[in-house]
Amino acid sequence: MQISDVRIFLAVVAAKGLAAASRQLDLAPMQVTRRVAALEDELGVRLLHRTTRSVSLTAEGEAFLSYATAMQEAEDSAKRELGRSPTQVTGHLKVSAPTVFGQAVIVPLLGPLLREHPELRIELDLSDRVLDIVAQGFDLAIRIATLRDSELVARRMADNPRVLCASPGYLGMRGTPRILSDLERHDCIQLSPVSHWPFIVAGSVTRKRLHGRVATNSVEAARSAALQGLGIAMLTYWDVHQQLLDGTLVEIILDDAGTEALAVWAVMPTRRFVPARVNVFLDALAQAMKRTAP
Repeated sequence: MQISDVRIFLAVVAAKGLAAASRQLDLAPMQVTRRVAALEDELGVRLLHRTTRSVSLTAEGEAFLSYATAMQEAEDSAKRELGRSPTQVTGHLKVSAPTVFGQAVIVPLLGPLLREHPELRIELDLSDRVLDIVAQGFDLAIRIATLRDSELVARRMADNPRVLCASPGYLGMRGTPRILSDLERHDCIQLSPVSHWPFIVAGSVTRKRLHGRVATNSVEAARSAALQGLGIAMLTYWDVHQQLLDGTLVEIILDDAGTEALAVWAVMPTRRFVPARVNVFLDALAQAMKRTAP
């Protein structure tokens, strides 16, 4: 059923005549007649009694009128909602992000974003698991690990290098490592299931097995252990950026080895017809990260 035919039917009913409706719609009278007839053929009923001077609704036309009105109102509503300008952000934004990154970087954005866009709703799923965002209906996911081959669309948001760090108290008692081999004499907080830490030595990745008294599968717990002075942690920059800024953790720079230069990525199901709510969120995230980028 063509919505254009439904609109012509409603115009004829409102104008109480085919000729009057054709003038209002700027269509030829014969075209109006044919479109109403096509609608009747599709429905299999007669909608209008026609005379040379006027039209009136049949019983079937009376019954169809409420449906036709609802169809027109639904189309108008959809056009208003989906055709809003980019500044009119509405709807339900569903985002997945790693736990610590989400708490440290995304949650502080929510207040300003929701105040600026009162009709926006945000569902934030914080998990260190890699979710199937298509199957679970997410608009986007933030990922900080190396991306696997995927059909998803990826947008690079910011650098996110791995960082060696420890509390000032721990370094005051145990000393600050200067070269890679110095780490063998330190407690290194293990983030399981990672058993070896990656370093860049002479342009190549070297993986070194280190030991400590604390191991955990939680980035948040590893950061907390480092803050308590329980050892040296290797975490990504955005997991500890606030602690590096306020001095509760200190970055350790080795003379003979560097750390991997990872990145923060936003991944989306498609680049076609990206909702305005997604672009507004990503722009706010990019601006926030730019202010404290490594």
